[in-house]
Amino acid sequence: MNAQSATAEQILDAAEKRFRLNGYYGVSFRELADDVSVKSASVHYHFPAKADLGVALVKRYRNRFFEDLASRTGAATPRQKLRAFAAAYRDALEKGGAICLCGMLGAESSGLPKAVARAVRGFFEANIAWVGSVLEGGSLSDAPQDDAALIVATLQGALILASSLDDLSVYDAAARRILRPFRA
Repeated sequence: MNAQSATAEQILDAAEKRFRLNGYYGVSFRELADDVSVKSASVHYHFPAKADLGVALVKRYRNRFFEDLASRTGAATPRQKLRAFAAAYRDALEKGGAICLCGMLGAESSGLPKAVARAVRGFFEANIAWVGSVLEGGSLSDAPQDDAALIVATLQGALILASSLDDLSVYDAAARRILRPFRA
C-alpha cells in the first residue's frame, strides 16, 4: 500500500469511529486531520468534499461487512447464516464500540447529501436482499423479503437500544426473539 492510500485508509478509519459515535454532521475534516496527524488539506486531498468521504466510508463499510459475513457463513445452513448475520451486527457494537455506521447515518438520511443517503440505502437494501435470499433458499419463510426487512429493522433497533442502555443482553434478547421462528 502506498503512502497516499495508507493515509486515505487512516482517514477512513478515523472517520468511521467518529461517524459511528457522532453522526455525519458531528464530524469535521479538522478533527479527522488531528486524529491522523495530517493537515486538513490532506483530508481534502483524498476526499475533496465531505460527501465524497461519506460515500467512500459507506462503500468500504458495506464491503467489509459482506466480506466478514461471507467468511462466517461459507457452507452454513440457512439457519446458521441467520445467526451469523445477527452475530455480525452484534460485533459492530461489541467490538466496534458503537452502533452500525449505516444505522447512525440512516437516522440522519433525510438531511444527508443525496450521494451519501443513496450509499446508506444501498447498504440496507443489500442487507435485506441477503437475508431474504437466505430465507428463500432455506424455505424458511413464505414472505422472505418482508421477513428480511423485519429482521434487519429489529437488529438495527436492538443495536441502538443496547448501546443506549449500555447492555448487550438487550441486543441478544431481541436477536433470539426475532430469529426464533427460524431455528433448526
